Amino acid sequence: MQIRDASFLMSNTRVDQCPPPTLPEYAFIGRSNVGKSSLINMLMERKGLAKTSSLPGKTQLINHFLVNKEWYLVDLPGYGYAKVSKDSRVKWGRMINFYLRQRENLSCVFVLIDSRHTAQAVDLEFMEMLGTEGIPFVMVFTKADKQSGSRTHQNVTEYMRKMSESWDEVPRHFITSAEERTGRDEVLAFIEDVNRQMAQTEEIV
Repeated sequence: MQIRDASFLMSNTRVDQCPPPTLPEYAFIGRSNVGKSSLINMLMERKGLAKTSSLPGKTQLINHFLVNKEWYLVDLPGYGYAKVSKDSRVKWGRMINFYLRQRENLSCVFVLIDSRHTAQAVDLEFMEMLGTEGIPFVMVFTKADKQSGSRTHQNVTEYMRKMSESWDEVPRHFITSAEERTGRDEVLAFIEDVNRQMAQTEEIV
């Protein structure tokens, strides 16, 4: 997929204020400081499109971006640890859960996971919730450039083994690096394929 145009559209805290659900939508979410904004900027080839910060919890709203005038990319607040108040974390949680359950054009959730770490309970619980709710998702391992390739492969393999303990079919996964642009073609090809499948389904209907 060639990214011809990617622009910020709007930010809000309510699903009913999101753009009209007329285009496929892909949401990116992960633990705080997982490298979400850097990954989005790499995928879109737009430096500064998503705001990056050295402090966790920078993203606090549902942020919509329009890509190629064909689909929405959504930058969601991170879950887990962030240097914000407990009340703010509770509000984020409610906002995220309501969005995931109510957004009718949500095509897939990209769950970002730091490839340097072993399986974390907060990630596993979040993906379990998505599975229980029937919300389609894939796993995106980030920061592959921060360690050796063999170490990344070892960590990802162990993570998938852990997932297989509770999943009949392990979700699809991608290995990425915002610095080295690793995984960009694969992620965008996946989105393009899903968009194509949805378009074909709509034609049949």
